[in-house]
Amino acid sequence: MHNEFDQLKNFPDIGTLRPVLHSLCSRYGSVARLDILAASQAGKRQALCFLRMDSAAQEQQLMRELGVGRFGGDLVVIVDLLTPVAMTGHGANMRLA
Repeated sequence: MHNEFDQLKNFPDIGTLRPVLHSLCSRYGSVARLDILAASQAGKRQALCFLRMDSAAQEQQLMRELGVGRFGGDLVVIVDLLTPVAMTGHGANMRLA
């Protein structure tokens, strides 16, 4: 995953991830569609992000510069979401400093 995508790691949910991902991709043109699905594998929460840009040229630039892949007709980005403390086995008495 490229450095630009580092800012997308560990969001608590899809709702908070969506505007940041949209903003990142908007730098390459107009985002025509952005669909995000939640997934879970071996206790790891992920967001499967499928997007389309307004033009093939914009999609090619995004793929080239950010290393985004393609699945079918869509560009795809997989983002790790924050795993809740309860799911990691850590105690509920954890405090923030």
